[in-house]
Amino acid sequence: MTILVTGATGTVGSHVVEHLIKRGADVRALVRDPSKAKLPTGVTAVQGDLLDVDAMRNALSGVSTLFLLNAVVPDEVTQALIALNLAREAGIERIVYLSVIHSDLYVNVPHFAGKFGVERMIEAMGFNATVLRPAYFMNNDFMVKDVVRDYGIYPMPIGAKGLAMIDAADLGEIAALELIRREQAETPLPFDRINLVGPETLTGSDVAAIWSDVLGRQINYGGDDTAAFEQNLRQKHVPGWMAFDMRLMCERFLSVGMLPDAGDVDRLTALLGRPLRSYRAFAQAAATA
Repeated sequence: MTILVTGATGTVGSHVVEHLIKRGADVRALVRDPSKAKLPTGVTAVQGDLLDVDAMRNALSGVSTLFLLNAVVPDEVTQALIALNLAREAGIERIVYLSVIHSDLYVNVPHFAGKFGVERMIEAMGFNATVLRPAYFMNNDFMVKDVVRDYGIYPMPIGAKGLAMIDAADLGEIAALELIRREQAETPLPFDRINLVGPETLTGSDVAAIWSDVLGRQINYGGDDTAAFEQNLRQKHVPGWMAFDMRLMCERFLSVGMLPDAGDVDRLTALLGRPLRSYRAFAQAAATA
């Protein structure tokens, strides 16, 4: 019984692999270059990517459960559908797919709409799957910690509706637990969706206030200018299509937010057997990194 993890060396996938190995799972990791992949002892690296049909057939051979994680790329949907069709061809029924919260609400945001389409395809193809729907990764803010520290501004235009930010390590552990639950079930478990959220829902002003406490000086929220955010990304050599995608996402932050459903936090806390990591704990660690 083998679990294949795609995106195994990334921010989320590396945590998934780590927690699977800790729990004694037989793990296979899909990587572009096995000689360069930094993986825990006991993980089998297989070369390939999600557009390489022959490599994917090889990677999926003998696999019982698939963790499907697609990067935000222009052909994300094509990658996912190739993987799903090849998984069905290989007789794999058990899947955990990493989507995004409110994929059905952020209808004009390319990578949200793409993930929602993949969710529907998984369900229509009859897979026994769990769709994980994470909110904003608080770890994304590690990239702006220097701006916060040096300029006294929290620059992410996340608005006043609130985001239920989750830590990537919590996400990875939850994904690993769900993979093992499906892997070890005597018969395939029914389709399910799980919102992955943090312990609190934070606005831009809330986050700035947390940084103020952590750093011991005033940090201000930079405001809701999503056009300026797009241009800033482009100046950092982010591809134009991605910068625009991120702008559209932030516009949805402003209009919709990323709000948990009733019971989400309690469900995840019970699943982990501990509290979810707070943004304050993240900020304290980031400030000293």
